[in-house]
Amino acid sequence: MSFTAPEECENLHPDEYIQLVKRTLLDEPDVPLSSKETMQIWCAMGLAGEAGEAVDHIKKGIFHRHGIDKDKLIKELGDVLWYVAALCEKFDISLEGVMNKNIEKLRERYPDGYKSEDSIKRKE
Repeated sequence: MSFTAPEECENLHPDEYIQLVKRTLLDEPDVPLSSKETMQIWCAMGLAGEAGEAVDHIKKGIFHRHGIDKDKLIKELGDVLWYVAALCEKFDISLEGVMNKNIEKLRERYPDGYKSEDSIKRKE
């Protein structure tokens, strides 16, 4: 089925959008995934989900004025840390190596400590 996008996408109808999405949406993976790759993706998705839960707790605690339950936050951050460690294991990377590389990167980027003006000037 051929579908031509409207010249102007400002007034795109939801049905038109769905048809345009279908152009690039796979029905199934176009490459076989190994069990190892599946678990790597599983852990990455878990990390994203748990990070989202921690962020949501902080957002509601501050913006919605629910307050921060430190015990709950500790549990959520523990889940985030679990998935970071799991990803290290699945990619055969040491957690210590990740920590060291992170500090090395930050020392190079901000040799005198963090300053907003240094962040604005830095190249990605």
